[in-house]
Amino acid sequence: MASPESLIEKANQRLKLANVGLRIVQRGAKLSLRGMFPTKANPEKKSQQIFSLDIYANPAGIKRAENEAFKISGLIALKEFNWADYLKIEAPIQTVGEWVEKFKEDYFNRRSRNPKSETTWNSDYWSILKRMDADKELDRSLLIDIILMQRPDSKTRVRACMVVGQLSKFAGIDFDPKPYRGSYSPKAVNPRDLPTDEEITNWYRKITDPSWQYCFGLMACYGLRNHELFNLDVDSLQTSPGILTVLDGKTGPRRVWPCFPEWWERWELYNTSLLPFVDAKNNTRLGSRVNYHFQKFGFLKPYNLRHAWAIRTLEYGLDITLSAAQMGHSVQVHSNIYHYWISDRHHQKAFDILMARSDRPTAP
Repeated sequence: MASPESLIEKANQRLKLANVGLRIVQRGAKLSLRGMFPTKANPEKKSQQIFSLDIYANPAGIKRAENEAFKISGLIALKEFNWADYLKIEAPIQTVGEWVEKFKEDYFNRRSRNPKSETTWNSDYWSILKRMDADKELDRSLLIDIILMQRPDSKTRVRACMVVGQLSKFAGIDFDPKPYRGSYSPKAVNPRDLPTDEEITNWYRKITDPSWQYCFGLMACYGLRNHELFNLDVDSLQTSPGILTVLDGKTGPRRVWPCFPEWWERWELYNTSLLPFVDAKNNTRLGSRVNYHFQKFGFLKPYNLRHAWAIRTLEYGLDITLSAAQMGHSVQVHSNIYHYWISDRHHQKAFDILMARSDRPTAP
C-alpha cells in the first residue's frame, strides 16, 4: 500500500501538469493547500498562504484534497473565490510557540511517553526549539535563522537541521535544511584520552563505596552507557560467564559479553545486590548521577570506560559488526568513532597473515 507521502507527491504532480497553482501539504495528521490566495483585506491582491482543509491524510482524503485544489484554483482564476465561504476551515496564523506545542503533542502521540522518549525530546528537539522566539510567526526565514545560529560542521548544526526539517514538514512549510547540514561526523577516539586496563583496575580499587565500585566494574567490563546501569536484566549477570542483557537505554535492548570475563569473576559482578537504587526521571538525569558519584572519587570521565571496552574488543580481534551490536550502535557509528583503531588493527592482522604465508615472495 502506497504511503500518504507518495500519494501526495503524485497528486501534486498531476496538479502541476494541469497548471493548477496550488499544492497539497500535510500538517500533522491533516491536509492543507499551499499557494497564492487572494488576501482578505484586498481580494485584488494575492499572497502565499496555507489553506487548511480539515481533511485527514489518508488515500480518500488525498483524493478529496486534489479535487478541492482544482475547484478552488478555478474559483481564484475566475476571481470568484470568497473567503467568507471558507472561513470555518481557515487555518489561523500560528506562532512558533503554538506550532512547537502541537509538534510536541504529535511527537508523543507517535511513541510511548517514557524516560527514554522524554530524554530524546529534551536533548535532541527541545534543546533546539527553545532557542526560537515563541511569539513570532513560524516561517522559512525563522527556520534558517535557527540553523545558522549553530556552529557549521558541528553536531549541533546536524541536530538543528534534523529538528527544523521535521518541524517544517509538520507545519507545511516548504523548506529543505540539507544544504545547511555541513560535513560533521563523530570524532575518532584519541587513544591518549583513555585509561589502560591496568589503570582501570587501579581506579576500581580506589572507589571505596561498594555500590559505586560495583557500577564502575560493570561499565568497565561491559562497555555500558551511564544510564544503562539501571536498565539491566540483573539475573543474566549471575550465570557464567555473565552475558549481560541490557533491557533498555538509548538504543533499546541488547546482549553484551564480558571483556574481560576475569573481571566478572574477580570483581564479583554476579553479586547484583550491590547495584544502588537511583531515582531519576529520565536517562539524562540517571547519567548525571553516575558522573556525580564517580567524580567524588576523582574519576572524571566514566564514558571512557565504554570507549576502552570497544578498543579492547578490537585488540582481541572481535569483528566490528559484533562489537557495534554489543555496544548498541550501528557499524557506521562504530567505524566513525574508532576509525583509527579499526584501520590499524585490521591492516596489521592482514599484514601478519600475509607475512606468515610459507609461499610468500621473499626479498632477494
